[in-house]
Amino acid sequence: MQRQIPLASLADHVGLRLGPSAGILVDQARIDRFAELTNDHQWIHVDVERATREVGGTIAHGYLTVSLIPALTESLLTITGVGHAFNYGSNKVRFLAPVRSGQSVHAFMTIKAVEAKGKGWLLTNVVELFVAGSETPVCVAEILGLVHAGEGTL
Repeated sequence: MQRQIPLASLADHVGLRLGPSAGILVDQARIDRFAELTNDHQWIHVDVERATREVGGTIAHGYLTVSLIPALTESLLTITGVGHAFNYGSNKVRFLAPVRSGQSVHAFMTIKAVEAKGKGWLLTNVVELFVAGSETPVCVAEILGLVHAGEGTL
């Protein structure tokens, strides 16, 4: 279920855990497209025959998994009173288990910190990604966003 929180009161929600998000299917076609975009054609991602023989099937690139975070978390939280926002990076990203071709990934997000920064706010969210049926996250990432007040939503 999506929460809507005004930017002005977001700091009051530090510690709030949201989720799960809807899932996104990570199929071989998505993995192959990511390999083309990034020029990362390591066999474990794109050679279905060899990966099946050696490790039980292809796995998604770690950065493909991370790149799904915005799409997964946008359904969890809408922040109102936003003029503009920027991806500010990440403090920490850990890959704890592989995402195999054909698995769906969903997210939980916890608001970790909201700090004044310049004329805006630095938001720190911890995002945990899971594949369907697993209790262990495949990825845990601390994601940063720089948000400025305004009339819109994020």
